Parts: sequence; C-alpha cells; structure tokens
Amino acid sequence: MNPTDEFLVEAFKQQGLVNDEMLAEISAKLIHGEEESEVAKDLAYMDAILETTGLPVQEVINFLAAELNMDTVDMEALSPSEEIISLLQPQWARQYEAYPIGINGTEVEIVFGNPLDEDGLDNLTHLLGKPIYPKIAYRGHVLKAIDEAYGSAEERKMNEFFEGIGNEDIEIGDGTKPEDISEEDAPIIKFVHSVIKDALEMRASDIHMEPLEKKFRIRYRVDGKLQEQPDPPKRLQPSIISRTKLMADVSLAEKRVPLDGRINVKVGEKVIDLRVSTLPTVHGESIVMRILDKESLSLGLPQLGFFSDDQSVFEGVINMPDGIFLVTGPTGSGKSTTLYSALNVINQPDRKIITVEDPVEYEVAGINQVQVRADIGMTFSAALRAMLRQAPNIVMVGEIRDLETAEIAINASLTGHMVFSTLHTNDAPSAVSRLIDMGVKPFLVSASLRAALAQRLVRSICQNCKQPYSPSTSELSVLGINADQASNASFMEGQGCDKCGGNGFRGRKGVFEIFVINQELEEMIYHNVSIVELRKKAREMGMRTMREDGYRKVLAGVTTLDEVLLVTTSEE
Repeated sequence: MNPTDEFLVEAFKQQGLVNDEMLAEISAKLIHGEEESEVAKDLAYMDAILETTGLPVQEVINFLAAELNMDTVDMEALSPSEEIISLLQPQWARQYEAYPIGINGTEVEIVFGNPLDEDGLDNLTHLLGKPIYPKIAYRGHVLKAIDEAYGSAEERKMNEFFEGIGNEDIEIGDGTKPEDISEEDAPIIKFVHSVIKDALEMRASDIHMEPLEKKFRIRYRVDGKLQEQPDPPKRLQPSIISRTKLMADVSLAEKRVPLDGRINVKVGEKVIDLRVSTLPTVHGESIVMRILDKESLSLGLPQLGFFSDDQSVFEGVINMPDGIFLVTGPTGSGKSTTLYSALNVINQPDRKIITVEDPVEYEVAGINQVQVRADIGMTFSAALRAMLRQAPNIVMVGEIRDLETAEIAINASLTGHMVFSTLHTNDAPSAVSRLIDMGVKPFLVSASLRAALAQRLVRSICQNCKQPYSPSTSELSVLGINADQASNASFMEGQGCDKCGGNGFRGRKGVFEIFVINQELEEMIYHNVSIVELRKKAREMGMRTMREDGYRKVLAGVTTLDEVLLVTTSEE
C-alpha cells in the first residue's frame, strides 16, 4: 500500500469501520496472478474496503482533503489543454501519480493520486522549477486520467511520426541536399530510407543487409527474432551498400576490413540513432544497423519483467550506499536496458550519477554521461579515474573488460561509491569467478561485490490476442506441478493478430537470477571456494535460477514454456 492508503486504513480502523480480520479477509480474496501490478492490487484493495464499509468515494476524498488541508477536484469535469498536459513528461506523471490541471499565477496546479508522497511533490517541484499547488482526487480516477492523457498523447506522437511520411521526408544526417541527388541515385536513396522507416514501424531492434550468392537479403530483428523482408534486386546490392556506408560516414573505398559508423535519422522532431557495422563476406559487405531510440527508455521495473518480490530485492540492492552491482548475460540479453532503468529509479536531485560508456546508447536527463574514446586515450579506466574526482554518489561503467578497469571500479566501491556495471557470464554466481580470473584478489571481490543479476529475454504473449489454454501432461511434468496446482495458474498462448504480426508475441520480458551476497557468501568468496559450492550455497539460501523465474512467468501467463526452455539452461 502507498502512504495515502495506509493513512486511510488506519483512520477506518480508529473509527471502527474495519478491523484486522476484515482486512485479512479482503486481502485473501484479492490474491491475483503475480503479473498483476502493485498499483492494480492497491486499487482493488481500496475499492474492496470502500465496498465493505459502504462509504462513498467522494466522502472519503473529502475526509482526506480536510485532514491534509487540500482542495478536492472532480476529475470528470476537467479538460486541461495540451499545453498544460505537456508540463509533465509521461514518466513523471506515472511515477508520481500526478495530473496537471492548470497554472495559477506562478504555481502549477497538480492533482495527486497519492498526496502523502512528499518525495513526489518535492521531486516534481525540482523538475518543473516552479512551485506546485497540490490538489486531491480519488487515486483510481487520477490514474485513469493519466492513462487517457499521456497514453493518447504518445499514440498521437507515433501517428504523427509515421503519418504521411514519404521516403524523402526522412532526414539523414549525412549532409545530402535534395538538389545534390541525381535521378539515377534517387530510387536507391528512397529505398534505403524506406527500409529504415519500415524497421521503425515494426519496432525492430536491428536491420540486417546480407549479400548472398544469388540474392541480397534484408531482415529485421523484432522481439529477438529475425524476420525476412522482400529482397531488392541483386543488381542493386553495390548501390544500396554504398549509399548506407555514405550515410554512416565510413570509407566507400575500403571494402576489405570491418568498419563502424553512425546514422542520425530525424523524422519531424524525433531523432533515432543507428549504429552501423560492416563486415566483408564472400559475396560482398554485410551491414547491420542497430536502432537506438534515445527517447524510448522510460521503462519501470515491472515492465522489464520483475515480479514484486524480485523487484523489492533489486530496489534494495540498487539503493545500497556503496559496493559493486553487476548485471551479467550474453550480448543482446537486455543488460544495458536493466541498468538504465535502475538509474532512472535512483536518479534523484540529491544524487550525482556519472556513467562511462562505449558508446553512450541512451541519453538520460539528470545524469552525466561520458563517451569512451580509445583513439585519444579516453579508455574505460582513464575515464573512470577522472570521474572519481567529480565526487559522484553512483558510477556506471558500461562494461568491465580488463583487470585495470575492474580494480579501479572495486577501489571506487571501497571508497564509498555505488558502482554499476556489466559482465559477460552465463549465470550470476559466475561473476565472482570471472573477476577472480581477470586477476582481482578474492578478498577484494568479497569486500566490494554486493550482488549480481543474470538475465535473459523471453518474448511476451501478445495482450491483444492471448487466450487461456490447457497445458499437456509433459508440460506440467517439466514445470514440476500437478493438475490441481495447474488449475490455479494462468496458462496463456497468443492466437496471432494484426498487432503482433500474426505470431502471438509482442515485446519481451526478462527472466532473472539475483545473487545477493551475505556474510556467509562473503566469507566463502574470501576463501576462494569453487563456483559450484557458491552456487549451491546461494540456492540453499533461496536464490531462484533464470529457468525457475521463467516457469513463474509461464504460470502467470506472461510467456510460454517453449520460450523459457529456449533461452535458459537446466542445472541438471
């Protein structure tokens, strides 16, 4: 429960309207699947209490307003302008349950669903740079208004982004002007622009241009799976590759070695960054473009795939005052997204956060981000040394790649900084052996490492076309449950629809393994015990494997068993 709901429940108790037995009974009736958000549970809980007590919503809000000396607002009578709505960014409105309704002199009038969240009021005052005149309404009505206002605003932005866009309307940051384009080049330029535009519309993360013996293949990676697109004529292959390399500002003449470049795509006010990599192959240069949307990273922890118990452990770790927190997994497993989301959670005005990355993938307001430039000596270790003189509270290192970087990161953690970073290991406990293999002394690892999180990504079942289904006996056997236990689960599968492209999946969620270091594990690391013993002890202390977390998400109807088995390994 949030502070406001707790205040109301205590008030109801004091007035004899509810007692602990009634509250326990309400809680028991409202045990939903674990995929239910905490906000949804809170709303259902408060609705059930109001129904039990027979109190009208408005009467409760009037009581709360009188206690807090605040004005109430009728949400149905409100229709703030687009200008007022735009005062708050969508992530602020959702995080602080705040809905702007007007400007009164120098003050911004905002309705709060959780008016006792003093941190939210203080943070918004800082973010807006203006005093706030807070008002109050029923939390459910405020959240509904936020969804309608900011949901539709985001949809409208996306529609404007793609609506009426011809291929020539996409601006590429290569300095090409319309008058410089010959009639012969125009079709190639339009084709490359359309490839990028189609990839953005399909929510692709990568564009692959692959020269094969008899065709020039184009594929998009959507939700981790490659999807073939119509092939352009093979004879256009050299022209398409040259145009893409020109846009990425890499040498057209050099075709023998791999090259790296960047393309800035601007459509209207939206800027997309594409990281371009070329690789010489037998039949020509293969090109992969990684799509990085600088404005898209505003994920909360539940959207990443954390259930409430893992989320509370994760939040506890990232709010520690010092130490090292490592996120591990192979390339493309969502490590950077998890770290950025963690930084979003702890990005408060009273904390200084500095990151050093290669490259800076997403720009985050309020965070100092440093780009690695190895060609001029700005390596991870050099940048990290300089950063520590800037007196940060939290440091993020894009990746610990060598002993020098690892030692500086550990020394930073031992001098009062919280350090976030990534490693390439198969599971969470292996982060310990990886650091020791690099040359870090075991006593330093035991003193500095606070936790390691291993993760993989599984495709989420499409919310638009998901349907319940009955699992087979073999599926139940793999999950380790019987038919009676299965009756309490929510097995789902996607039927396929327009929104998911007919494959039944849309978006991805993480499956996680959280290895939190306690005193006993710290002592084992100090004595350099084997990774097998460390893992065994962590399991005894309740650590869930990625596969077990995946099974929970299957039972909750988030993903399918096949998806979990595809990306995780068994301990046996």
